[in-house]
Amino acid sequence: MKTLNRRSTVRRASGIAALALTMSVGLAACGDDSSEDTNDGTSSPDTSESSDSGMSEDPSMGESSDGAMEDTTFGEACDQIPSSGAGSLEGMTVDPVATAASNNPLLSQLVGAVGIVPGLADTLNSAEALTVFAPYDPAFEAIDPATMESLTADPEALGAILGYHVLPERIEPDEIAGTYASFAGPEVTVEGDSSGMTVGAEGTEATVLCGGIQTANATVYVIDSVLMPPATTE
Repeated sequence: MKTLNRRSTVRRASGIAALALTMSVGLAACGDDSSEDTNDGTSSPDTSESSDSGMSEDPSMGESSDGAMEDTTFGEACDQIPSSGAGSLEGMTVDPVATAASNNPLLSQLVGAVGIVPGLADTLNSAEALTVFAPYDPAFEAIDPATMESLTADPEALGAILGYHVLPERIEPDEIAGTYASFAGPEVTVEGDSSGMTVGAEGTEATVLCGGIQTANATVYVIDSVLMPPATTE
């Protein structure tokens, strides 16, 4: 496996205070309805022509930034995201990441895990910019039940795992290949591009199923397994 390190960020955020800062996945898109009708049929010389090339070509989005958003979203599982409503790519873009994730049916287990860690959802929602690697529901279902029970009884341990899924900056698909310090501390390496992408570290690696999803404060990458932070020695 080749390691792409075109960009390394080792920013630890003062106070790994919510090292649980992770999770959540939101899903993206830009959406604002604003369509104008500028044709009043009176004697305006070329008004109808200039209104054609202009502003809101898509009545449901209202902004050309929607096109840009769609270009950044990739992965075969993207078609499993609802096509409309708060949990759709368009709908998720208006909410901060924890709220956006709670509206998405693929992320209910993740949202439940975030809720176990005190203050984590609020921390995620109030952050200015994040990158979140969000395990979808089957990833949590694949964890041994005894291990999952142990984690749910230990919010600190669960928070450390969730924090390993979050980066303290917003990184888009065309720049994300590289190695970064997670909120939990251990580094996360992202390899590949929109044609195929993995994230994690040696021995704990996941495949990106749908990446480049936009929420109000985060770029989300839905992944197929829960990442376990590498053991650290003190």
